[in-house]
Amino acid sequence: MLSAALLIATSLQAQTPAPTPAAQEPAAPVAAAQATTPEERAAVAAERAAAAAERAAEASVRAAEAAERAAGVIAGAPGAPAAAAAADEKKKEEWDVTLGLGLISLTGNASTLTFSGLASAQRTTEHWIFGIRGYGNYGRSRPPEVAGEEQESQLVALNAGLELRGDRRFTQMLSGYLLTGAETDHVKSVESRTIGEGGLGVLWWDEKKKDERESYLRTDLAFRYARETRFQYYPSRLDLPDVDLGGPRFGVAFRYGITKDVLFKEDAEVLLSVIGDSRVLVNSQTQLAVNLTEALSLGVSFLVKHDSKPPEGKVPTDTALAFNFQVTL
Repeated sequence: MLSAALLIATSLQAQTPAPTPAAQEPAAPVAAAQATTPEERAAVAAERAAAAAERAAEASVRAAEAAERAAGVIAGAPGAPAAAAAADEKKKEEWDVTLGLGLISLTGNASTLTFSGLASAQRTTEHWIFGIRGYGNYGRSRPPEVAGEEQESQLVALNAGLELRGDRRFTQMLSGYLLTGAETDHVKSVESRTIGEGGLGVLWWDEKKKDERESYLRTDLAFRYARETRFQYYPSRLDLPDVDLGGPRFGVAFRYGITKDVLFKEDAEVLLSVIGDSRVLVNSQTQLAVNLTEALSLGVSFLVKHDSKPPEGKVPTDTALAFNFQVTL
C-alpha cells in the first residue's frame, strides 16, 4: 500500500507545473551582472540559495499532501479510518439484540409439541453496560395409543426466566454491577425464584478482529440472594416448604469466533449457598452458532442445570439439547 501511495504522490508532484526560470528568479541574472565586488556576488548567491531552499520546501509539502490524498483513495475515502472508528463507537452504544426460536411438533400415533424461545439485549457505553436476558420453554407429549383408546397428553416442560443487569464501569476492565431477576419451573416444583445480586465484573478482553471474528471473556464474583417458593404441580398438587438461598456466586461468559461465520459460546455459573443447609447450584450452557446470513444464524446448545438439594421427589440434574434459529437485530 505504501509503495502505491508513493507512486501516486510522485505522479501528482510531477504533474504540478513547475515555475518557469523567468518566474523563479527574474532579477537574479540582472543582480549578478550588476554585482561588481565579491561581497555583492556572495550576497546574490546567498539570495539564490534561499530561494531554492524555499522552492524545495514547497515541493516537499505538495508531496506530503499528495501522499495523504493517495492513502485516502486507497483506504476507500479521505478520512476513512476516523469515520470507521466513529462508526464502531456509535455501534457500541446501540442495543445489540438477539432473538431465538425453537419448535418441535409431532402428530399421529404419538403427539409432541415443544416450544423454546430466548431473547437478549445489551448496550455498552463509555461508563455503563446494560443487559436484559429472557427465556421460556413449553412442552406437552402424548404417548402412542391403540385405536379406540385415548391417552391424555402430559406436560413435560414449563419454565421461564427474566434477568436485568446494570454494570458501572470503573475502568475499561473492571466494573461493579447489580442484577435482579425471577424464574419459575413447574415441572421441577419451583413456583418462583426471585433473585438479587451485586458484585464485580472483570472484562478480560473484548476484541473484534479484522476478519470479523470476535473474542470475549468476562468473569463475575458476587453475592446472590434468592427466595424460592415451592409447589408440587405433578403428579399431584401439593404445597412444599419455601427455602432461601444466599452465598457467593462465580460466573463466566466466553465467546470465540472459530471462523468468520462460526461462533462458540459458553455461559457458566456456580452458586454456593451458605444460608440454611449448604447447597450448590451449577448452570452451564454451551452453544455453537453458524451464520446463514448477516442477520440469521442456526444454533445448537446444550444446557446443564444441577441442584444438590432439589425439591422433594426431583432428581438433581436436568439437561437439554436444543436447535434453534437466531436473529440478530
